[in-house]
Amino acid sequence: MKKAVLFDLDGTLADTAADFIRIIQQICKELGRPIPAEDAIRAQVSEGARAMVQLVYPELNQDDATLLKYRQHFLDVYEQQVVVDTELFAGMYPLLEMLEKENIPWGIVTNKPRYLTEKLLNELKLNTRCAVLVCPQDVKHTKPDPEPMYLAANTLNLSSEDIIYVGDHPRDIDAGNNANMLTILAAYGYLPPNMKDNLNAWGADIIVQNVEQLHLEIAKQIS
Repeated sequence: MKKAVLFDLDGTLADTAADFIRIIQQICKELGRPIPAEDAIRAQVSEGARAMVQLVYPELNQDDATLLKYRQHFLDVYEQQVVVDTELFAGMYPLLEMLEKENIPWGIVTNKPRYLTEKLLNELKLNTRCAVLVCPQDVKHTKPDPEPMYLAANTLNLSSEDIIYVGDHPRDIDAGNNANMLTILAAYGYLPPNMKDNLNAWGADIIVQNVEQLHLEIAKQIS
């Protein structure tokens, strides 16, 4: 029986894409740049701010000074508009309520910066419900390294083998597997386009297509 559940944030627990899409579109209009397709923006959400801004300047590499300048601009705008259209994926609130009713702690392990993550959780009123939060600032090595997973487990006073990790990116599954957690691939999330066709190759223990399936699978693992 598993004793805790950890989630990736963007594309797994929270559907944040609409805010990213709106902000990238806004920045493109400000700069007179071509506006990327919404699907292209959504696919980059899990890749971080540099990848998002590279959609605005696809001709620049990730270390270019211009790209880095607009990366900070993007982050500044996002901080002010972090929860405009963002919400939990449909069915996620009942899942969290089920975990809390069963006294199963849940938490978040994300590569999103802590100041943005905390603001998002505060806006969604999840900050006091989340039992553990691990962000890049808390570790030397981020996902797919298992260090953040072990830190979350230690914070919960649990063995990593007692924990489920849910994510929508190969690095999520790799991090969970590297820490000997039970891994669930959230195939409803922001999957990398070049890796959608062979989800079994990701190595997840379980694959779910929606939150309802996730709810059922987690319920099995904690009972």
